[in-house]
Amino acid sequence: MAHKLVIIGSGPAGLTAGIYAGRAKLAPLIIEGSQPGGQLTTTTKVENWPGTVSIFGPDLMDEMRKQAQTCGATFMQDMIVKVDFTKKPFTLFFANNKTIETESVIIATGSSNKKLGCVGEAEYFSKGVSTCATCDAPFYSDKEIIIVGGGDTAMTEAEHLLKFAKKITVIQNLDALSGKDPIKDRVIASPKVEFMFNSSVKEIKGNGQNVTEVIVENLKDKTTKAVPVQGVFIAIGFNPNTKFLGDQLEIDKYGYLVLSGKTKTSVDGVFAAGDVADYVYRQAVVSAGMGCMAALDAQAYLTKNETHE
Repeated sequence: MAHKLVIIGSGPAGLTAGIYAGRAKLAPLIIEGSQPGGQLTTTTKVENWPGTVSIFGPDLMDEMRKQAQTCGATFMQDMIVKVDFTKKPFTLFFANNKTIETESVIIATGSSNKKLGCVGEAEYFSKGVSTCATCDAPFYSDKEIIIVGGGDTAMTEAEHLLKFAKKITVIQNLDALSGKDPIKDRVIASPKVEFMFNSSVKEIKGNGQNVTEVIVENLKDKTTKAVPVQGVFIAIGFNPNTKFLGDQLEIDKYGYLVLSGKTKTSVDGVFAAGDVADYVYRQAVVSAGMGCMAALDAQAYLTKNETHE
């Protein structure tokens, strides 16, 4: 029997959609994916969530999950690897070839960290190369590290690492930091931090077990410099998690879902919310708002279809 609504993703967008859809008696099923709770589970303090002065990211997501469950949402700890939106009910495929059918879908799969693609990155991933300061910062107490990136993501990582690292070198490919969040002011003010602008990481080297140095290239004069470090944190942005959709929905050249109105995708009955479609604001509260809108749009779609049956 087909579900009325399946929500793919369990970050702020997916869980808010679950809260609203649950309250609307749609009995939504939330597919939690590979990172239940989304990116906020990898952050420390969240200080811009309305109504809460300060809360740890994992705690916030845990509270949202409990609320969605209380409102009537159910959860499945699995991943959708393929979809068929060509006929109704829609079919969603799991890796073990199991399928489920649903009358409507909300895609809230968020985005994933971009990688550098340089020599040594894959070899030393989890051996000194990381994309999550919250997860790995304690391993770098009193050590010298590099952060690659100059945006809000990089500055958030840097601020967290200030509590642990002896020295932080920020590698930015532009001639200035691109982050807008005031958090960057605390990073700039720290005597622990140095900046290398107009630069990029050319190679990550190590001893087979751990990172030992990074080769940094000056993008203007093409000279290189070896920087001795024990850790490399990559914070250069994100890729929307849309590959599993194949060619089933309209996607822009950067991989983001194209929406009409607020949350409607190119297929009637399929909606989207959060960073999988939003490349401008990229805030948890915006994702939550979109999750609300997507749930209301899905409810209106289902009600209209029932009326016409």
